Amino acid sequence: MPKQILAKLINKYIPDRNVLIQHKHLRFLGNRLNDPNLWHLNRRSISMAFAVGLICAWIPLPMQMVIAAVAALYYRANLPVAVTLVWFTNPITIPPLFYFAYKTGLWFLGRPAPTDSFRFSLEGVMDGLGNAWEPFLLGCFILGICSSAAGYFGINYLWTRHVFKKWAERQSKKSEA
Repeated sequence: MPKQILAKLINKYIPDRNVLIQHKHLRFLGNRLNDPNLWHLNRRSISMAFAVGLICAWIPLPMQMVIAAVAALYYRANLPVAVTLVWFTNPITIPPLFYFAYKTGLWFLGRPAPTDSFRFSLEGVMDGLGNAWEPFLLGCFILGICSSAAGYFGINYLWTRHVFKKWAERQSKKSEA
């Protein structure tokens, strides 16, 4: 039942697959968009979509959705789910998540947090970026890998557990009859 509800919800909001395949800017992809894993809900494509979408969400670039779409095509992950999961980092969640990435990078590098006061000027911003980019990017990389792995293995586990539960329910109904 949850699979049908999820399928209806996804199909309600995504464009028709045939429209996308015929779109003039996507024709260069050829038959790549015809891969059933890009559109169907199965354990492999959904778990891979979680991995792709969550790792791309931690990329501090404005083109995350495009990167997720290309990665979904390459890894044959569910395309709509992968692109949607990129919005884990959105304008509301970016500041605390990226600050957490920065703090994570500082911790892994073994550096203390800077204590000097920040001056709001072009010079102050450039000095701050010069000291912050390494821990920030390292933190984004580490959190991207961790959340991607957690998404992939978590969805695999939940999907398998759901299937075994349904199978056990069917077996118990057969034994009662």
